[in-house]
Amino acid sequence: MTTPFMIESFEEYLNTVRNELPKGRIYFRGQTKLVSDGYSLAPSIGRHDLFRKLSLRARDEREREVLDVFRNHLVMHVQHLPQTEWEALAIAQHHGLPTRFMDWTTNPLVALYFAVRDTKDDDEGHAVDSAVYVLISDPPRFTDFKNAQHPTIEPVEDLETKPADGYSNGYEEFGVGSPESDEDDEQLEEAPDADDVDEEPVNQQLPSPFEITRNVIYHPPHISPRMRAQDSVLLACYRPFDALEDRDWLEIVVRHKAHDEIRQQLDEYGVFDRQLFPSLDGIAKWLRYRVFESGRSL
Repeated sequence: MTTPFMIESFEEYLNTVRNELPKGRIYFRGQTKLVSDGYSLAPSIGRHDLFRKLSLRARDEREREVLDVFRNHLVMHVQHLPQTEWEALAIAQHHGLPTRFMDWTTNPLVALYFAVRDTKDDDEGHAVDSAVYVLISDPPRFTDFKNAQHPTIEPVEDLETKPADGYSNGYEEFGVGSPESDEDDEQLEEAPDADDVDEEPVNQQLPSPFEITRNVIYHPPHISPRMRAQDSVLLACYRPFDALEDRDWLEIVVRHKAHDEIRQQLDEYGVFDRQLFPSLDGIAKWLRYRVFESGRSL
């Protein structure tokens, strides 16, 4: 684990996200408790000791059995039935069933909300720090597997059309070359015949979330406005009973004394209860915060 950042204000958090984090695809997860306090970065299914006592084979069978039963009950409750185990697990995760998926987000402010919305106390009644965790291991995405199903389309030489004499397409002016350069002509001339191209079969089986050999990022379908509002992504864990390794993440600690101020600023920026939970429950929770918790006007 990288040395944690210690955050004591909303602005300091924004500066850390903008200037201190590695570049590229980054995913965030807010937690009210730190990993060092015993709340490890692990899927919800890995937190149940009864499952841990089973053999690996028994765990796998039980997990699949639970999902099958859940899918059998979906018919009466959803408009779109899941087409894959990925979709079914995403719906199960959304409704609170323990799965091998972990909730993350692409929005750092959403993660900050989940880190500070409810300040927790330790066993002695003292407020504790929270944290935003940043996934830096860059796992493959489910879309990478899905796109690999489609065959590669090779260019085929156009024997009829020839470029007009003296033609210029204007690309040379910007120094980026021409799409019809000599180099491209050579590539076209060397292109194999269509009959000689070995195409990958389109009906190749997508990997099951129970059979992956490394963690995978899955962007679930927007089965509810809440998932869309929270910019949700799911991390499918191939070892769901093990916590993520330290090298996979870094920690941004948010000091508990800054929670109240950060909550107010998130509310002002529109990243709070009623926006992230677009339902009557979210509106009620927001009103409870504004009137009964913070004493602010509506």
